[in-house]
Amino acid sequence: MSSDDNPYDLLAEEHGEDHRWAFGTGFTDPLAGVDAAVPAGIDAAGLAAYCLMLGDDALIYSHRLQQWITRLPELEEETAVANIALDLLGQARLLLARAAAADPSLLPSGDGPGEDRLAFFRDEPQFRNVRLVERADADFAELVVRLLVFATWRLAVFERLRDGADPVLAAIAGRAVSELAYHRDYAAQWVVRLGDGTDVSRDRVRDALAAVWPLADELFARHPVEQALGGVAADPAAVRAEADLVLDTVLSTAGLDRPSAAPLGLVRGRAGRDGVHTEDLGYVLAELQSVARAHPDATW
Repeated sequence: MSSDDNPYDLLAEEHGEDHRWAFGTGFTDPLAGVDAAVPAGIDAAGLAAYCLMLGDDALIYSHRLQQWITRLPELEEETAVANIALDLLGQARLLLARAAAADPSLLPSGDGPGEDRLAFFRDEPQFRNVRLVERADADFAELVVRLLVFATWRLAVFERLRDGADPVLAAIAGRAVSELAYHRDYAAQWVVRLGDGTDVSRDRVRDALAAVWPLADELFARHPVEQALGGVAADPAAVRAEADLVLDTVLSTAGLDRPSAAPLGLVRGRAGRDGVHTEDLGYVLAELQSVARAHPDATW
């Protein structure tokens, strides 16, 4: 490796150049020709619960990113973040639709597509997203740090799911991997730029790491749903090993230290995957669900 090489660049090589394109550059249905029946030997309720977790992560985080549109420092960043939010919204739609089809008992009463009913007509305790995606970012440095942690974890998960036993989840993951590689690359480049920049930018990104890091541990905790699904779900230990390597590489390149902050505590042993959330989620849902709840019989 020459002295001009950025160590982070090596992380993205395996995905090729097309990993940089965000959702919307092509409109091929990732589920075309895929058998939607739950394979024999896979618990349908467990599969639905797992898809609900991953779908809720994407749905809530997409909404948080959408709130940054018109507030970002440059038009180029608005376009990039908007594309990332759209990627995650597309993933959420597919995952929530899979959850609804695998276990219709999850659906709130009413008409309309299953993914819409899950997104707009569940109450806060029924959401299964991690707490990392709930809070609003204090500034742009916190946005890119949170995105780096989230995308690094999610990419490692979906790389494993694309070879999983459920063909629908595998197809969704296959589509999402290139999107998530772009998300991780975008965030990592900004973390390196800020960490290796001015005193002010370095202090901002250090503050962002201190704010985000306590929420990261929940990403790697093995939930009973994952335990019961076995090989259908990604192994949190393997995911953590890969994510730690990537994050340490990015932080080292940026001249930043890994924070030593303790993880955010559980509430009676429960966290976001169990429906126990921070107060921030209520504000997100109030905004996200307001139109659908005000006009529940509307068609669009």
